Amino acid sequence: MPIRWRLTVYNALSIGAILLALGFASFLLLRDAALSDVEDDVRGRALAVARTVESGGELPPDEAERSSLGDEFLIVRDGRGRVLDPDWLKNSPRIRIEDPLWARALETGGPVGGEADYSPQEAPDYVYAVPVDPPEGPARVVEVGRSYGSVTETLNAFALLLVGAVLVALVLSVVGAYVLARAALAPVDAVARSARQIGAGDLGRRLPVARPGDELGRLTTTINDLLARLEASFARREEALARQRRFAADASHELRTPLTSIAGYARMLKSWGLENREAGREGVEAILEESERMRVLVEDLLVVARGDEGGMPLEPAPNDLGALAAEAVGAARAAAGGKVVVQYVPPKEPVGAVFDGARIRRAADILLDNAVKYTPEGGVVTVGVAREGGLLRLRVSDTGAGIPKEDLPRVFERFYRADPARSEGGTGLGLSIARQIARAHGGEVEAASRPGKGSTFVLSLPENGPG
Repeated sequence: MPIRWRLTVYNALSIGAILLALGFASFLLLRDAALSDVEDDVRGRALAVARTVESGGELPPDEAERSSLGDEFLIVRDGRGRVLDPDWLKNSPRIRIEDPLWARALETGGPVGGEADYSPQEAPDYVYAVPVDPPEGPARVVEVGRSYGSVTETLNAFALLLVGAVLVALVLSVVGAYVLARAALAPVDAVARSARQIGAGDLGRRLPVARPGDELGRLTTTINDLLARLEASFARREEALARQRRFAADASHELRTPLTSIAGYARMLKSWGLENREAGREGVEAILEESERMRVLVEDLLVVARGDEGGMPLEPAPNDLGALAAEAVGAARAAAGGKVVVQYVPPKEPVGAVFDGARIRRAADILLDNAVKYTPEGGVVTVGVAREGGLLRLRVSDTGAGIPKEDLPRVFERFYRADPARSEGGTGLGLSIARQIARAHGGEVEAASRPGKGSTFVLSLPENGPG
């Protein structure tokens, strides 16, 4: 059963139960009040007549006439229960039906009230018997009674009216409950329609929030937040897949060049190169050179792949960034062979912290190699280390041609080369690997450049160690 109908039935049953309880209670209260009025009136009449009889007087004509009309009657009995016929009751109906109330009144010596069947109506009568002791005459008991008939008819009419009102109210409550349930659940239908229209490729859509403050609004807001997270997750997934496809394509392209060269020299050696000693030596050297290039490229690819998976292993230990930079400068100076001046500006105090010394040395070598490679002969590469604002910074500056402004944001992309003509011997992965190493430590590598003036790369590491 739909929630709309369940709410309708629940509300209708609840309201119906309340209406029945209220109607039943109202009927009982009205019944008790009406019966009490009859009984109080009969008691008052009986006591008044009893006082008149005891005083030896006669009932006034209007009172005697009232006793012979309508549903009320008056009986006077002697000590043996026989009905007397005083002169002032000559117009009263002759009632000869006996009842036990007069006997109990004589026995107890006090008034006694109760039901009896005097009148021919289906409804019983209420009779009140009062013992009397007049100065003369045989009267000993006065009984006044009235039929419940008129009260019963009124109560029956009220009961029918009450049942009709309850039924009408119940029908109206069912209709009202259905309308309210439908109005309350209308946003649910809107949310369901919108949700059905959201596909895997359309996560940018959001569910409508009619009333953000109620329960359904909060639920819809939560679902929208979930959709936003899913959209971001799918976007990251698509970006990762695109990056992997681009990485695979670039890697294939980079590997094809040395493989083609190796295959070409191998075919040459197989055909005629072994007959020519000089050609054979040249072919073997080329194959070794291309093999080494492939080895470096494969190792770099493995490093990049591990970084993508968040699995770059680190071995943090206390290290001095200044000493590490000095070693990297010495290696770069030897590799430059005097064509480029590589100078180191030592810090005024030790710059120590906890980091993976081998990984950071690899990043420093990459930055220095890149600086030397793009600095013309006679240029200067300057390396400095400092502690700034809770970070350790390794700066590598050169006096090369610089990087064009439009190329600067892309220098850390894989296989990207700002100057392809001057990229021989590199894999195009160095700066990307350096940034991965820095980020694995919770740091960063940033670049700044002025075309024609040179570039500066800054490796930043947290002072308190990785993570």
